[in-house]
Amino acid sequence: MVATLPEAPTGPGPEAQAKRPLKAKPGQGDRTFLGLTRLSTLIVLAVFAAIGLFLAAKALPAIRVAKLSFLTTQAWQPDIHHFGIAGVLTLTILIALVAVVIAVPISLGLSLFISEVAPQRIKRTLVSLVDLMAAVPSVVYGLWALYFLQGRTIGLSRWLSTWLGWIPIFKVNGASPTNPLESSSLYSASTFVAGIAVSLMVIPILTSVMRESFSQAPLGEREGAYALGSTRWGMIRSVVIPFGKSGIIGGTMLGLGRALGETIVVILIISPVFTANLHILQSGGNSVSFLIANLYGESSSFGISALMAAGLALFALTLVVNFSASAVVARSRSGAESEV
Repeated sequence: MVATLPEAPTGPGPEAQAKRPLKAKPGQGDRTFLGLTRLSTLIVLAVFAAIGLFLAAKALPAIRVAKLSFLTTQAWQPDIHHFGIAGVLTLTILIALVAVVIAVPISLGLSLFISEVAPQRIKRTLVSLVDLMAAVPSVVYGLWALYFLQGRTIGLSRWLSTWLGWIPIFKVNGASPTNPLESSSLYSASTFVAGIAVSLMVIPILTSVMRESFSQAPLGEREGAYALGSTRWGMIRSVVIPFGKSGIIGGTMLGLGRALGETIVVILIISPVFTANLHILQSGGNSVSFLIANLYGESSSFGISALMAAGLALFALTLVVNFSASAVVARSRSGAESEV
């Protein structure tokens, strides 16, 4: 007996058949939510555009006078049309970099401890304490740095200058390591002290972004690393850190953007100069936000226009940094690679 199979249908295959489009008809709640989210997005974009246009309109008279020399001149004498932000912008970036260099390893270790090591019963407490750091007013950090931190970092600054002074960034002009009566004023009110204070303000941002990124590492890859005989540190090194690499980069850039605009701490600590003092341990520094806050009340109408131009430059710089960081963080949340 021979069994016969039914013939296959000879009609057009699934690929040849027209696909029926599937559309979900949104309800009233969906339409309301979509409208609110679009409105919120438009409001945020409108606010950013309004700020940029306002600064550009106010800065236009100064930009017309200074032109490209505004970005290359270090002096600040707008009343005689000799001004620029080359010095203060360089020092702004330098303070922010010092803050980020100090904050990144602390935030990395803290976020890994909270997400991977800390027991569950104290994890929430640590998260709350880190979040509370962001709620402390910046003037409190400034006063703490002025009256407590500054005097206690002079010894460290002198030690760094003595042993690492051959590196230009750690050199202090006029310092004499063999002079026991050397004045401590050479090391006070420096970029280094301001950077330490600002680093405490960016640690919560970095820690939050890194912790969120690390917590999204796939459970299967974690368990696979343990199944292959990995230790906890081996699992963190081969799975968690590679997966959260984009979060580390994005959080660092967000912290950099936050540090670039800090004002109160810099005003309370820094001794202002308008030249690019690249020696971070030496007294004297400046920032764009310090420049605006310190000179706004006593400036002429043209001087205010010059300050608005400085604010426009800082606004553009922080936007570039923050948008770049947001793109990196968004990529890390959509999935990242890990190595086992």
